Amino acid sequence: MKLWDKGTNTETLIEQFTVGNDRVLDLQLARYDVLGSLAHATMLTSVGLIDQGELPGIERELNQLLIEIEQGDFTIEESFEDIHSKIEYVLTEKLGEAGKKIHTARSRNDQVLVDLHLFAKDEIKKIKELIRSLFDRLITLSNKYKDVLIPGYTHLQVAMPSSFGMWFGAYAESLVDDVYLLNAAFQVADQNPLGSAAGYGSSFPVDRQQTTELMGFSTLKYNSVAAQMSRGKLERTMAFAMSSVASTLSKLAMDACLYMSQNFGFISFPDQLTTGSSIMPHKKNPDVFELVRARCNKVQALPTELMSITNNLPSGYHRDFQLLKESLLPAIESLKSCLFITEYMLQHIIITDQIINDPKYDYIFSVEAVNTLVKQGLSFRDAYRQVGKDIEEGTYKPERDLEHTHIGSIGNLANDKIQEKMERAMG
Repeated sequence: MKLWDKGTNTETLIEQFTVGNDRVLDLQLARYDVLGSLAHATMLTSVGLIDQGELPGIERELNQLLIEIEQGDFTIEESFEDIHSKIEYVLTEKLGEAGKKIHTARSRNDQVLVDLHLFAKDEIKKIKELIRSLFDRLITLSNKYKDVLIPGYTHLQVAMPSSFGMWFGAYAESLVDDVYLLNAAFQVADQNPLGSAAGYGSSFPVDRQQTTELMGFSTLKYNSVAAQMSRGKLERTMAFAMSSVASTLSKLAMDACLYMSQNFGFISFPDQLTTGSSIMPHKKNPDVFELVRARCNKVQALPTELMSITNNLPSGYHRDFQLLKESLLPAIESLKSCLFITEYMLQHIIITDQIINDPKYDYIFSVEAVNTLVKQGLSFRDAYRQVGKDIEEGTYKPERDLEHTHIGSIGNLANDKIQEKMERAMG
């Protein structure tokens, strides 16, 4: 069944090419298409385009479809182009003429827009929930290991003292920034496009404010052309927010791979969370973190991919937009899986607590020696030269007793403030 069928046949080759993966991908949007149809049917009834007596039957059949979707029993057969045609077919088969009325005053263009806006809102909430779990894990670890020192690096050279508390806390606070961007994407998604039809509105007296309230949108896309122009913009905005999350996860994964190596030995994991080699019996590989790194790098490429599809398109609908789902929907699932598995791995992380005593890290305390001389009255530049000279002459001795007190330093992580920031961001 095709919603645009006028009685002529389309070559099978053309149909296969144009439908693409819609039948598979639309299963993820099916729930939202039904919710949009419920709101649309209620509105059509209120403005007299569906008879009052027909609405209960439409609602009954749509709610039955929701049950099938939730239970995993719903399918989109090859005889249908997409979710929209399948739902209309079911309603028509069950209800006859009443089912044929469901498409009044709307187009597939604003149907898929509604589906994507509702879907994006729910997926952003799910991503934020996973971020919150990872954030809480990182804060817990930061507080637990706040006194365990590790070397900090610049240019991959040992630089200054850091700590596991600072390392875990840094990624926790970075996730707050990612939530800010997800919140912005949510605001873009939280606008009802229904009623824009093919992109230029309708001569029917539809009540767009009513459908906005029924579907739980905070506002609507008022201009019908602007509503259609949100196709592509919504996906790109979400992709940029997801890319930010992926950037945080990818960097954390890279640190984990580095710190697990024998040359560092800062952290380890139980054997059952690592993988082995087919020929090297000693290997305990960080495959989970390597795959998190790779998958998140793919997500970071998503905004560029979506921009390449949509750049330079004029206003109005274009079939190019169909390809956006093929990129966005799998990327969402990949990002969620990376958030989940990262938090799971961190539940089992094993910390090495005497790292800093290795003599190769003596020089990370050189700045402490400079600062000590400054506190004694020497200018910073003269103190810097003095310590540099001591290092060159081999007379430098590290002082490992640290006193860092400012906010955000080793001795004052301000994790309570970071938690407050996250609370506000999540709210």
